[in-house]
Amino acid sequence: MPRGRKSHHVPVCLLLISLTSLATLAGCGGADSSGTVSPPSMATNPAARAEDEDVIPGTMLFRPNDPGPAARNMSLELNDSGLAATYSTSGVIDRSGPFFQSLGTNGRSCASCHVQGEGWTITPAGVRIRFLLTGGTDPIFRTVDGSDSPLADVSTVAARKRAYSMLLNKALIRVGIGIPDTAEFELAAVDDPYGYASSKELSLFRRPLPSTNLNLLSTVMWDGRETFRDASSTDCVAGTSNCFASIHFDLSDQSNAATLGHAQAATPLSGAQRQAIVAFEANLFTAQLYDWRAGPLNARGARGGPVALAQNEFYFGINDTLAGDYRTKAPFNPQAMTLFDAWSGLKGGNDLAAARQSVARGQALFNSKPIAISGVKGINDDLGIATLAGTCTTCHDAPNAGNHSIPMPLDIGVADASRRTPDMPLYTLRNKATGATVQTTDPGRALITGKWQDIGRFKGPVLRALPTRAPYFHNGMAGDLQAVVDFYDTRFAIGFTPQEKADLVAFLRSL
Repeated sequence: MPRGRKSHHVPVCLLLISLTSLATLAGCGGADSSGTVSPPSMATNPAARAEDEDVIPGTMLFRPNDPGPAARNMSLELNDSGLAATYSTSGVIDRSGPFFQSLGTNGRSCASCHVQGEGWTITPAGVRIRFLLTGGTDPIFRTVDGSDSPLADVSTVAARKRAYSMLLNKALIRVGIGIPDTAEFELAAVDDPYGYASSKELSLFRRPLPSTNLNLLSTVMWDGRETFRDASSTDCVAGTSNCFASIHFDLSDQSNAATLGHAQAATPLSGAQRQAIVAFEANLFTAQLYDWRAGPLNARGARGGPVALAQNEFYFGINDTLAGDYRTKAPFNPQAMTLFDAWSGLKGGNDLAAARQSVARGQALFNSKPIAISGVKGINDDLGIATLAGTCTTCHDAPNAGNHSIPMPLDIGVADASRRTPDMPLYTLRNKATGATVQTTDPGRALITGKWQDIGRFKGPVLRALPTRAPYFHNGMAGDLQAVVDFYDTRFAIGFTPQEKADLVAFLRSL
């Protein structure tokens, strides 16, 4: 939950400098008292190419699919791929509530680690700016979890720069969790470059997950520790008695745990404070709205942007890979991503048309490119299948959201010792019954369940607004989306061609 009150939210006037080749600036909107930026008034550029005129008139970025009132409830956020936008279904992004208030003892709020201009998480660039502006004293820089070790020296600016290296370099927060006494494994050895971790408190470096698009979640936290069982719930994994509480219940508990932990609050949140935080988060939808190459992502029948996302259907078990759709009873449909179907038949040889065709091809690859899934705990072992024929949507099955629609933590090898970087601790775990050992940089779900088979298992995140929040994976090991595609290509020997890689990246940039 951490976060400072400053929003690294870029004024729309500045963003329009890059868009003058598409339209003429007639005026620039400002921010109201809630922090919401009104879109600028845009006049059509007479020189615009005829084939693009339907995407430019009026409020260019918000047409043709985003209505005027919805546009006025958006804020724009600049990133390397173009512009993302956050839309609040409440009507405004109200910054007066407890999400933005310091409710603990160390100056932090939820907004310290969930920054509006950084995909509602944090990025290395944003963290470094705060360090430069404050000399490393901004509330995000606290030894409780911001430093590489809680014992780190933070007495000088130079010392703080060393102490907060993981936060500054990869926007990673240190999560301290011990091995349960009843666990099926024990800590045989630890190699911690920061000299702190032990079986009582492993140092786990993880990216804060976004506090937007939460209505699309099936699991809360990377290791699912805020996803609770509820025997009275109807949200049950098909064919089992594994039933789960609502996401709103989970988020309510998470808001309190984060305040007590990250913000070091002396007392729990009140029920009203929890409810207000969850209500604020539940109204937020963030998605890429404009791509530097492909232009407006809601043009020519495409359905990019946060307004369409807010209308996207999601429920527990929608399009589940194994059991099919829980409500409609339809079998699993691997064509789970349909945002850019309208671009698949575009004609034209100009750069804009080529960019949109690339996005459409990338979506088709995401849905259909064969992947021989092997060695994945949570799939191959649970199903007893050595190799499963799948696609990207086998794991990212929720339509146009990209996460799994039921709790399903997987080990795809991100935390394996073979992928360890020198800045990460390495843990050698030993099975108490068999004596077998495994090395990992993060045991993941196993620290919650104590189960040997859960070592290295993590949930997948919602894929929307990906361009806002590099680096990727729970430990930030992929610096950009190209590195993400390269990881999967190598991990599963997919054999992407250079063109296919470029198309997949173009699609992921547009989410």
